[in-house]
Amino acid sequence: MTHLEAGAQVDAVRPAAATSPVTGLTRAEVADRVARGQVNDVPVRSSRSLAEIVRANVFTRFNAIIGVLWVIMLAVAPIQDSLFGFVILANTGIGIVQEWRAKKTLDSLALIGEVRPTVRRDGVPAAIGTAEIVLDDLIEIGPGDKVVVDGVCVETDGLEIDESLLTGEADPVPKMPGDQVMSGSFVVAGGGSFQATRVGREAYAAQLAEEASRFTLVHSELRSGISTILKYVTWMMIPTAIGLVISQLVVKDNELKDSVARTVGGIVPMVPEGLVLLTSIAFAVGVIRLGRKQCLVQELPAIEGLARVDTVCLDKTGTLTEGGMDVTGLRVLGDGDERYVRRVLGALGASDPRPNASLRAVIDACPRDDDWRTTGTLPFSSARKYSGATFEEAAGEEPVGWLLGAPDVLLDPDDPALADTARMNEEGLRVLLLARARPGADIDDPAAARGVRPAALVVLEQRLRPDAADTLRYFAEQDVRAKVISGDNAVSVGAVASKLGLSGTTVDARRLPADRDAMAEALDAGTVFGRVTPQQKRNMVGALQANGHTVAMTGDGVNDVLALKDADIGVAMGSGSEATRAVAQIVLLNNSFATLPSVVAEGRRVIGNITRVATLFLVKTVYSVLLAVLVVCSQVEYPFLPRHLTLLSTLTIGVPAFFLALAPNKERARPNFVRRVMRYAIPGGVLAALATFTTYLIARSHYGGEGELAAETSAATLTLFLISVWVLAIIARPYTWWRVALVATMAGGFLLVLVVPWLQEFFALKLVGMTMPWIAVGIAAGAAAVLELLWRWVDRRIPA
Repeated sequence: MTHLEAGAQVDAVRPAAATSPVTGLTRAEVADRVARGQVNDVPVRSSRSLAEIVRANVFTRFNAIIGVLWVIMLAVAPIQDSLFGFVILANTGIGIVQEWRAKKTLDSLALIGEVRPTVRRDGVPAAIGTAEIVLDDLIEIGPGDKVVVDGVCVETDGLEIDESLLTGEADPVPKMPGDQVMSGSFVVAGGGSFQATRVGREAYAAQLAEEASRFTLVHSELRSGISTILKYVTWMMIPTAIGLVISQLVVKDNELKDSVARTVGGIVPMVPEGLVLLTSIAFAVGVIRLGRKQCLVQELPAIEGLARVDTVCLDKTGTLTEGGMDVTGLRVLGDGDERYVRRVLGALGASDPRPNASLRAVIDACPRDDDWRTTGTLPFSSARKYSGATFEEAAGEEPVGWLLGAPDVLLDPDDPALADTARMNEEGLRVLLLARARPGADIDDPAAARGVRPAALVVLEQRLRPDAADTLRYFAEQDVRAKVISGDNAVSVGAVASKLGLSGTTVDARRLPADRDAMAEALDAGTVFGRVTPQQKRNMVGALQANGHTVAMTGDGVNDVLALKDADIGVAMGSGSEATRAVAQIVLLNNSFATLPSVVAEGRRVIGNITRVATLFLVKTVYSVLLAVLVVCSQVEYPFLPRHLTLLSTLTIGVPAFFLALAPNKERARPNFVRRVMRYAIPGGVLAALATFTTYLIARSHYGGEGELAAETSAATLTLFLISVWVLAIIARPYTWWRVALVATMAGGFLLVLVVPWLQEFFALKLVGMTMPWIAVGIAAGAAAVLELLWRWVDRRIPA
């Protein structure tokens, strides 16, 4: 990769016609290359394939354990003791269907937001899909365009390409005809065309994508936390299950089939089999819901990530303001002539084949109406804050250089025009300076910006997004700090922010310290930052992260790419540059900043609800492991058959967890997922196991032990159900009518089993006498009261 050169930024000027125009491939040549397979056939993967979805949901460690136990139970026990296997099949099927729906949503949205490069064929430019590019195609590029395949420059007009995503070097690299360009880089200034030399899997970016496809997940505390929990669960399960097998099959002199059934009944509930499934479903449903709002989530845990964000950095243009601008005033300076100034502005607009929003407004206000010959151009760059061109106003005359850009960059600090500029900036207006370069100065020379002769101030008014104020207010209410980071004048940006209700200190980024710690302090103190360079945006994001903040960055322009890439969550506008959409985790296809609260709310729903249901699953795992240990130590029969725990799991975990995982939840996202779940699951599970085993031992003594195992099991099941339903009732808080109905329905389902004879027989549950059932209820009530007090104490004493 010797052609990737790093060095100081060069603001290059190219002749207006660097090479003779080329027509590109003919239709016949394209057909020939397609026939030979020389096409850019790398699939854009926004999600897993169907085969990968099935594999991920079916072939899991816990499904393998459950599957083996299910086969054993089908061979030795009645079908009702094998119900847990059918539940796993149903759950896995639901998981596959939901993720497949999410995949289709992602793929359809990715198609809407797909990059469509402009290819010149038979001399006619046309936008095509990236997969339609063939070898030797002539591809046109301009500011913000992503280089989609490798190639060689054919035409250049001030072309500067940022290769930082490939090399890590932030300085743009100027390109001339014959220079190589690589896929994965993007244009920051100028324009031109290049000929594709490597397409498909041979292109550099495609090779990188082979190593890390788009579905590779960003960091997810939720998923990594669940993985950690499952690892510890596995370690606990193995020795406990071995001890239980030995206890039930060797030590106890029971009938083989009954011993096997009770052994399996002890092992199955240790597996939190539905936890990973419900997490996947919650993410998938989130993708579908956001997809309906035209929000493309390119990496699923980005939903979770944005909910954890405490600082959101906003680019003004395209985020707080709409893309378009209007020229509302033209103030001629000195003894200049307005008509002449308009001719210059019209010529400047016509000299740029890919004008930005500011220059488009100038073009609309001052269309070109002369025949001046353009002899050189200097494209706009976010780093230098101005653009320019040289014109030959009459044949044989010396070309005249003109610059159009930021007044505070082009003018001396004591220039009186800056006072007018400052006043207009305070009103939220954007002001550009038209200035004549020194005679004989090369506008590509950085020194050309010094000693210019001011000609006019161009006053632009930006269109505020109607939904921006409400969105900023939402973030303020949610304790998410907003930082406006813009390349525009700081006072002007501050005035715009003030109009939207965002208060705080306004800072000129040129005065920010370079030291990261000092910059972080300045960022904490300030709210609005103007005159920020692209590299500074990146440094600011890094400084905030180093100071412990979780940072989201929004943007739509090429100057936002580096910051978007480094932020914890990058959010790009659908109408933004190809480069920004490529590096962002979330793309707002409808270009609506107001969609962000929906993403935050969806993330909070996922995090809050999964924390709830994880507690339910892990309380069951804890009490199952402890019950097995108590049985092994006491050398008694395991109290439950698989059908009993299938019934309890369905009524107190499976069905309610499904509804709770998908319910609305506005609880603020908090860190330390594992600690927050386990601080409830461990005491809850231990208390449930002790109360249930106590009831079981009392029942063995009450009924005499011989031939009364069904009665002892029924009493123990009653205690365990009542405690489990109380855990559910606590988890379901705060109560709404449907949450109360959910808990009541689950309790009613168990009561129905106890009173309907054929259900009693099916689940082997029959309460014998009056004394023992009331003792079981009393023990459960006492345990529930202790659990209530214990969890309240945990809330106060053990921080989340």
